[in-house]
Amino acid sequence: MGSKKVQELVQSNEEVPHKYIWRDTEYGPIDVTAATLSGEIPVIDLSRLISSSAEAAMDIAELNKLQSALITWGCFQAINHGIEDSFLDELRRVSRNFFQLPVMEKQKYDRPVDGIEGYGSDMVLFENQSLDWNDRLYLLVSPKDQRKLEYWPENPENFRKILDDYTGSLRQILELILKAIARSLSLPEKCFLDQFGERPTMYGRFNYYPPCSRPDTVLGLKPHADGSGITILLQDEEVEGLQMLKDDRWYRVPIMPHALVVNVGDQLEIMSNGIIKSPMHRAVTNSVRERNTLAMFCAPDPELEIGPVNELVDDDTRRRLYKKVRNYPEIFFQYYQQGKRPIEAVRI
Repeated sequence: MGSKKVQELVQSNEEVPHKYIWRDTEYGPIDVTAATLSGEIPVIDLSRLISSSAEAAMDIAELNKLQSALITWGCFQAINHGIEDSFLDELRRVSRNFFQLPVMEKQKYDRPVDGIEGYGSDMVLFENQSLDWNDRLYLLVSPKDQRKLEYWPENPENFRKILDDYTGSLRQILELILKAIARSLSLPEKCFLDQFGERPTMYGRFNYYPPCSRPDTVLGLKPHADGSGITILLQDEEVEGLQMLKDDRWYRVPIMPHALVVNVGDQLEIMSNGIIKSPMHRAVTNSVRERNTLAMFCAPDPELEIGPVNELVDDDTRRRLYKKVRNYPEIFFQYYQQGKRPIEAVRI
């Protein structure tokens, strides 16, 4: 692809290039010791939100906790999600092993210049664009018939199998979460799920953040809100880096090794007519240790039109805040690389 990946810059002991220096002051300075979220970011037990059917026991307190988490933070840590700890450990190992492969091996999966899938680093779309200090492997994982397997590594040998299994598990978790969110807002259980459609899209992004000699001036991931409906993140089991913006302050998200960090994306903010906000977040770098994460972006079928659910729009008490939109991610990347919020383009 021409330019060096971030990992190659580190391995060749090059100075941090100027294009990686974060110059935007709108979101404040980089603080690698941001206040902790411990005791504040909610932890949600998904096993207590299984069903709304009359014969099933539903924990109302947990549902209220979910509603508070979404309205206050737009994110939560999910525990008891049904995925074995040993499976998540293996998923992390496979991800780490891929990024440790020789350069020539990884280049087999290079992202094409005009594409988004594959192995690469930041696309350079604009002059003076600040680049993120990470390499990534970005793959469409669902629907299955749209997968581009030429970008799916065959080394490590169990990479494809474990990613396929993980995708299947997250499809079930996504459905559970969307139904629970609807119930927490006293809405029809399938109102969000129906807008996702029968063929929702899921993209997996394996992130590798190499050590950075200038963590006070370089970001692993620039401030943004996700263009998804729901994002489900598997954090590094040891190295922190994720920070959430709340009330104009950055808070670090603590590690719970086998929890999944769930955050709202712009498309669910649109569907909820702004009741639930898509949180701004970023990733800081570490001067000593590498960090590996896997984000799964879950979004509606791009062929379907989404918009605020009818029950959340009232001409007298709550006006419609967002236009109806189709294929929202199409506008997302252009805005993201400019450090702008794409949701502003669909606000009424």
